[in-house]
Amino acid sequence: MKVALIGNQNSGKSTLFNTLTGSNQKVGNWPGVTIEKKIGTIKNSRISIIDLPGIYSLKPYTNEEKITSDFIYNESIDIIINVIDCNSISRGLYLTMQLLELNKKVIIALNMYELAKEKGIIINEKKLSESLGGIPVIKISALSGDGCNTLISYIKNDKTINTNKAFNVQNQFCLKVDNNIEKSRCISELKRFEEKSNLDEIKRIEEKYRQIDNFIEKTTLKIEHINKRATLTDKLDKIFLNKYLAIPIFIAIMSTVYYASIEFVGRVATQRLNNSISLFSNILEKWLYTKEIAEPLISLLTNGIINGVSAVIGFLPQLTVLFIFLSFLEKVGYMSRISLIFDRLFRKIGMSGNSVVSFILGTGCSVPGIIATKTIKSEKEKNVTAVLTSFIPCSAKLPVISLFSTYFFRKNAGLVAVSFYMLSIIVIVLSAILFKKINKSFEENIYISELPEYRIPKFKSLLKDSINKIIDFIKRTGSVIILSSIVVWSLLSFSLELEYNVDIENSILASVGSAFSWIFIPIVGENSWGVFVSSVQGLIAKEQVISSMAIIAGLENNNISNSIFADGSPFSFFTPVSAYAYVCFNLFCAPCFAAISAMKKALGGNKKILKAVFYQYMIAYIISSLINFVGNRLI
Repeated sequence: MKVALIGNQNSGKSTLFNTLTGSNQKVGNWPGVTIEKKIGTIKNSRISIIDLPGIYSLKPYTNEEKITSDFIYNESIDIIINVIDCNSISRGLYLTMQLLELNKKVIIALNMYELAKEKGIIINEKKLSESLGGIPVIKISALSGDGCNTLISYIKNDKTINTNKAFNVQNQFCLKVDNNIEKSRCISELKRFEEKSNLDEIKRIEEKYRQIDNFIEKTTLKIEHINKRATLTDKLDKIFLNKYLAIPIFIAIMSTVYYASIEFVGRVATQRLNNSISLFSNILEKWLYTKEIAEPLISLLTNGIINGVSAVIGFLPQLTVLFIFLSFLEKVGYMSRISLIFDRLFRKIGMSGNSVVSFILGTGCSVPGIIATKTIKSEKEKNVTAVLTSFIPCSAKLPVISLFSTYFFRKNAGLVAVSFYMLSIIVIVLSAILFKKINKSFEENIYISELPEYRIPKFKSLLKDSINKIIDFIKRTGSVIILSSIVVWSLLSFSLELEYNVDIENSILASVGSAFSWIFIPIVGENSWGVFVSSVQGLIAKEQVISSMAIIAGLENNNISNSIFADGSPFSFFTPVSAYAYVCFNLFCAPCFAAISAMKKALGGNKKILKAVFYQYMIAYIISSLINFVGNRLI
């Protein structure tokens, strides 16, 4: 059996999908989270369930809506679960009316009924079912799971009826369109009708809403004194969406998030984890020597793999804290408001709130942020957003930011980390202005999004979401870092003549890196092949910048412990100014290969991706060089 989840954006489809399948797909409060259809299996069954992108009408306006529309018309579906937000029942029923015309089996899931009740909206699901000719209507809470067992029971037992028997809208509509149309051609005619003139469409929409108003009048009780009372969401939005306070509040919130992640909680936990890993590595190394294991193997394991992996894994506590904070902002309902806050500003520079959605997703990983540009209707805005999304500090860049901030700016590490985030927003805005001036045909884009109710998420849900993100991070980077660490160690341990245990200055990697190391002199003030090599490793994964530096420093001086910048290290020349400049370079230069690949698909062509990568490197080089030059002059 194949079941499809269909509903408006932000109606709770993905949350219901997670509840029914037990999976943990990305759940957010903005359009574009479900960009492709997701397929799972209902728990304890063989029933296949598909989570489709949110849609308001069967006439698609965006690429994500087209995915849903095409799937509904072209795929064989046994049952459609139409998810409706009880707080927006009128708009939800408009899509229901269209679904009922398709001669499909439909179950209506009235989601978030508990929130609607708080507003004084009480829906009689039995009367609504009767009004729709017997279509099953079930109240559920996708978040808590209330009503979901009943829904599963209806699906398993196929307790539904064919919509053309229950609600004869299809035949009525076909007669209105053309009395001579055969019933078998009705669905294709429906699709053609959606493409007719605006006048025809407006009349059709008006007719549907007249019927919907009739349904709501018969089935929905609205308690006026509760409706008139300002809700908590209304009160909070007067503050968070205030014309003058919105952006300062956003800066304060994001500053707190990054400051707390780097400084308060994350820093202490990271230091303890690094100390534990270092102690384990020393004990393991001594034990291996007692077992008379070959020295190259011991060095590979300790100086190569463990040193390289621990340089990144050591920052997992900070990443966990960051993920918990970001997950909280998503689930509480603030993230969707960030898009609205910046929409007015971004529309002036050729983008819109749609771009902000990609930037927000990019804080976790640039790849899904770039993929989310599919939902942007304007081709120009989509291309600009795809290029600029990687400027936002993703989770892979956090270890780089954290390492340099905590070592060179000990007392102000949190504030320095925040400054990189704010700088990225400034660079995005300036870049967008530049692109708009170059391409003067930029059209003003419209951003429409629902604002969900504020709600306090459960800590268990936040923790689960964060743990899943950490697991994804480890899966995504673990194998890459191990493989890269082996390669880096090998190239550092052998000379061009393949002699082992040479001075790393005579190693293969040093020989190659020295040919290009001069490139970074304006940025770091030194001719360091290690800096060049580590930066190139960032194309594999941004975390690999730190991993490579740790391996190089470890092989240069085995006495170095948890400090890439200690005396005797090839990186001891770094100063606070050059450290800040070098982080900026890694922040704005081309992202990892996975993100570049996603960017290529979004831009559609080799020529465009080459231009994009060139621009990113040019911006990174100019900004970082200026910071080093001006900073040194000022100090």
